Amino acid sequence: MENSEVKSLIEAGLPDAEVHVTGEGCDFQAVVVSPQFEGKLPVARQKMVYATLGDLITSGALHAVTIKAYTPEQWAQVAAG
Repeated sequence: MENSEVKSLIEAGLPDAEVHVTGEGCDFQAVVVSPQFEGKLPVARQKMVYATLGDLITSGALHAVTIKAYTPEQWAQVAAG
């Protein structure tokens, strides 16, 4: 599995998201920035991202994904800091 495949799946499931994926094989790290995360707890945000990858995780094609999910405002602070 390639970073671009994981990125495309997340973008398809969260069309307004800015997505950055690193990693290789079946172990990836994703930073996802979306206004859809406004008002949601971190666990709810992660569930939204996992839902875009569900079949790959269930099948074992994607073993581990570390997700950092931010609102655009939070991302601006992280990127500046």
